[in-house]
Amino acid sequence: MLNNKNILLGISASIAAYKTANLVRLLKKSGANVKIIQTPKSLDFVTPLTLSTLSGNTVLTEMVNDNDKTWNNYVNLGMWADIMLIAPATAKTLSKMANGDCDNILIATYLSANCPVYFAPAMDLDMYQHKSTHDNIKKLEALSNILIPPSYGELASGLVGQGRMEEPEKIISFINNDIKKKSPLFGIKLLITAGPTQERIDKVRYISNYSSGKMGIALARVGADLGADITLVLGPSTEKIKHPNIEVIRVVSAEDMFNAVIDSFDKIDIGIFAAAVADFRPTQQKSNKIKKEKNIKEIKLERTTDILLEISKNKKKSQYIVGFALETDNELNNAIKKLKDKRLDLIVLNSLNDKDSGFMFDTNKITLIDSKDNIEKFEHKSKNEVAIDIFNKIIHTRK
Repeated sequence: MLNNKNILLGISASIAAYKTANLVRLLKKSGANVKIIQTPKSLDFVTPLTLSTLSGNTVLTEMVNDNDKTWNNYVNLGMWADIMLIAPATAKTLSKMANGDCDNILIATYLSANCPVYFAPAMDLDMYQHKSTHDNIKKLEALSNILIPPSYGELASGLVGQGRMEEPEKIISFINNDIKKKSPLFGIKLLITAGPTQERIDKVRYISNYSSGKMGIALARVGADLGADITLVLGPSTEKIKHPNIEVIRVVSAEDMFNAVIDSFDKIDIGIFAAAVADFRPTQQKSNKIKKEKNIKEIKLERTTDILLEISKNKKKSQYIVGFALETDNELNNAIKKLKDKRLDLIVLNSLNDKDSGFMFDTNKITLIDSKDNIEKFEHKSKNEVAIDIFNKIIHTRK
């Protein structure tokens, strides 16, 4: 969930600041972009050199740089962030946040941030239990800030109780789960097919098409980031995908893809069928290479199973099904016919006549047609942007 997210980490003066080196490392490992602000007194616990090395960005500690007297623009920093995380958050920092007491760059940036703000308290047992601390936490939560509760354990004072800043692994897990629960497709099970199929002729030859799987993989990534649990049935493709919300099932032939779809179909809420499935396969598949000396004049073909047509026969009212139509002529009419014949909720029309669209390209140009005959045309975009447009339509039209 944190992949490509801009994370702004604020560090205040607690001994728990030593954990932030590992926290930054894990955020980067999650694919996040990380920038860091430290309060001046936190420098006693962890050095900017360590954190800048791990994050790849200069750590800010003052409103004005000592060397060149330039202003550190905390407003732009607050606008840059997708998420602000204040960890550790001391009792003093919590009080400043709750009351708008702006005397350092961390609080100034917090007050300028328009993104979700998470805070992970770290303090001694009695400080955490004090009414003023609890009042400040309640006030921060009322302002839509998100508490990452401290854990129970041995504290720096020697006392044992609640007040330890949560461990970095659990902080990241907390944020990921919180984002997921608030995502528009949280709890939704989604099946996506992608890529080509290969229909075997003999041990070295096959019938296929130019599909790369890029569009289906973009859909899987976007759907997963929106909180859905994805099953991606992927035909032969060189494209790579790795995401904690995506289960990849690799297949080769149209029959393999059909079987994988049937195994999952009853359990899904949304199905997006973006794969370029072969319509025909050889009636016979040879176990060894066919020698050219045999002078074969023809290869007999038979129809493969029409996956969309078959699943449409068993579609539940609660299921939302999206198909793709790649056309070269009479495009709109052919797409509408496919939409109706296969009882789809939405069809995505691509044209091979559009430049830099369709197979193998990183871009696409689509038209969306829903079951109520609404037609929406889109400009030429990256396939990731196209996937976002498709999901916006699904979320808007799905009951």
